[in-house]
Amino acid sequence: MIDVLDTGDFAVAAGEIVALLGANGAGKTTLMETILGFRASRTIRLFGQDVTALAVEQRIALGVGYVPERRRLFAGLTVAENLEASSRLPAAQRRRRVEEMLAAFPMLAERPQARAWLLSGGQQQMLALARALIDRPRLLLLDEPTLGLAPLVVAELMARLRAVAADGTAILLSEQRASLALGIAQRGVVLSRGRVMRIASAQELSNDPQLADLMAGG
Repeated sequence: MIDVLDTGDFAVAAGEIVALLGANGAGKTTLMETILGFRASRTIRLFGQDVTALAVEQRIALGVGYVPERRRLFAGLTVAENLEASSRLPAAQRRRRVEEMLAAFPMLAERPQARAWLLSGGQQQMLALARALIDRPRLLLLDEPTLGLAPLVVAELMARLRAVAADGTAILLSEQRASLALGIAQRGVVLSRGRVMRIASAQELSNDPQLADLMAGG
């Protein structure tokens, strides 16, 4: 497997889902922002390359997709316009890719001309995911993507992430609900106060009676 993320503490491989677990304040969002380049850090490697000195835009151009907490969509733009605005592809390829994304997300295909602020929470989250996938990232970062979603939408989102990983994309999934994230992940990383406390297989963490205490560490 090819390492696409290496913080010095753990790596995420192509086609792998790694669950990033921890309570509020544990450092999950900080780690995501560090990978993206919003925060200074020690060595960060993406796709075998040292990107520590690269700007956010340069890291994204290498193949990083990001679904931030609470989505941060372009509220006044339509579904299709949000997708178009998020792509770096040439115009013709971008239009084709938008159509592919709409086909892949039926709940978006129903309302391509709807303004983002008029969408349901589930539709907004699917749009945030589609937007992150528009340029076929090699690494996908998701920060609390299930927050506030109905169970049926959560199930659809998890199924979609499995499919994305099956196509070879590395996924780092930040989630407070450990059982949910570990249900689709191969491995888990537990953070507490900005430090990696535990790295283990998803099955091992799921069966660990001390996981709740680790998650509560903050």
